[in-house]
Amino acid sequence: MPSFGTVIFDCDSTLSTIEGIEDLAADRADDIARLTQLAMEGRVPLEDVYGLRLEQVRPSRQQVERLGQRYIETMVQDVPRVVGELMSAGIEVRIVSGGLKPAVLVLAAHLGIRPDAVAAVDVAFQPDGSYSGFDTKSPLAMAGGKRRVIEAWRPSLRAPVMLVGDGATDLEAKPAVDMFVAYTGVKDRASIRHRADVAIDGPSLLPVVKLALGTETRTEGNIA
Repeated sequence: MPSFGTVIFDCDSTLSTIEGIEDLAADRADDIARLTQLAMEGRVPLEDVYGLRLEQVRPSRQQVERLGQRYIETMVQDVPRVVGELMSAGIEVRIVSGGLKPAVLVLAAHLGIRPDAVAAVDVAFQPDGSYSGFDTKSPLAMAGGKRRVIEAWRPSLRAPVMLVGDGATDLEAKPAVDMFVAYTGVKDRASIRHRADVAIDGPSLLPVVKLALGTETRTEGNIA
């Protein structure tokens, strides 16, 4: 039997090598990246930058749909294999993300992850497809939101539960799971790495499979 019943992945800089909001920002990408960095390092609360970033970018429906394809095009090495092997072993796979839900759902569908196993921030558009706002009540647009979502999920999840992510919003959810794995292959943040149960180095997420199946025996430190 697998050692873990559920594996939950972050999306941006974990399943994909991009940060979606930065990809949408185009010529404002550097400014948006600075705001994202502050939040992902835990230096400012997510809610202080979430709406500000979106208001600066104001992505259209077409741009958000295109972002979903960008997530597929920029998947971290071995992601389809990792998700497939986890599912084949009977392990439930979910995504929890502060990204825009329509785009994250495109990636999830490509990987065979059902829509109700995805939590992200919904976004609204005008009839002409222009941006009109986001779900300001979503916990995923606020600090501590991933922990709240996972705690709400817990009664329906197969235990034990592993979370794989790269930033402060993922680390905040550590108390809600049985193992927090820092993926450093895209963004290596020392403040996250040092507080994770395990850190995965290198370009591939394949070590997640070994951890989930119990064939990787190390429970702390770094693995490749």
